Amino acid sequence: MDKKQLHITNGNALTTVLNELGVEGEKLTWQEMLCEGPTKEAVYSEEFLNLRKAFFSEFYDIDLDIKMIKKELDKLDDIKNYSEIILWFEYDLFCHINMVAVISLIQQKKINLPLYLVCSGRIEGSKSLKGLSELSSGQLLKHYKNKVLLNPDDIDIATTVWGIYCGIDHNLIKPYIVKPSSFQYLSNCLKAHLERFPDSIDGLNVIEKNLLKIIEKHAITSKNHLLGYALNYQGFYGYGDMQLSRIIDQLSVFYTIKDDSLILNRKGHEALLSQYNFSSEIDNGMTYGGVKKINFQFSKSKNQLINSVLNAH
Repeated sequence: MDKKQLHITNGNALTTVLNELGVEGEKLTWQEMLCEGPTKEAVYSEEFLNLRKAFFSEFYDIDLDIKMIKKELDKLDDIKNYSEIILWFEYDLFCHINMVAVISLIQQKKINLPLYLVCSGRIEGSKSLKGLSELSSGQLLKHYKNKVLLNPDDIDIATTVWGIYCGIDHNLIKPYIVKPSSFQYLSNCLKAHLERFPDSIDGLNVIEKNLLKIIEKHAITSKNHLLGYALNYQGFYGYGDMQLSRIIDQLSVFYTIKDDSLILNRKGHEALLSQYNFSSEIDNGMTYGGVKKINFQFSKSKNQLINSVLNAH
């Protein structure tokens, strides 16, 4: 029997597109957002699944479908049927954390097959970065044709980054920001990750401060209107509606909604002027991999994470 390719995609939308285009091979759809919530290095161990299930229940009131996840992952147990594995992940942090987890899981299962990456981002003729599902059929197939074979150093970088992300010292990520690899956007994503921690001066992270700047610059009429701007102007984060809506709600102390208008209040203007550290005003209960957001702040002057003032004692 001829062996076939195994495609690991970043979600149902892309899996559907690949099937419609007649891309041959088995499809494994990866449906997670490991850029938020606690993780363990042993990907999809029982402890890992229990952590993820509890996280989605607490933060998003979602009942994680463990059976569906295991059904998809079972495809990795029939590896004798495959000739190679092709990863389909995008340029953003959301996708990259999932991607390094997938590569780590493949290594943990001791799967020794050629591993390719199809990654979207900068497109000729476009000013904005593009996700895979945003590409035309021709662009997507061209990306597929130009897929990149990951070498042993690439795989080592991915598994190391995943291990650091699951650990307690995320400053260890810094050397990998400048380390050459086949991952064209990894550097941007790792920088973006460190800047998700509260700024040591004003206590807001890059996403939160950007949302306040959008409110200041544009005539925002509602939270949903703000969400639309946030989705389009978030740089290398790749957050979805659910994630950004939660952050918008958390920032409500900084803005007022009145007469179909969402405007910054005094505290919001003070935050943009960095007049105080507002960490205590925001729900910082989120965990990123192995560390809690509240435990660290990002120092621009030192270009690294430092212990949070809230937690220093």
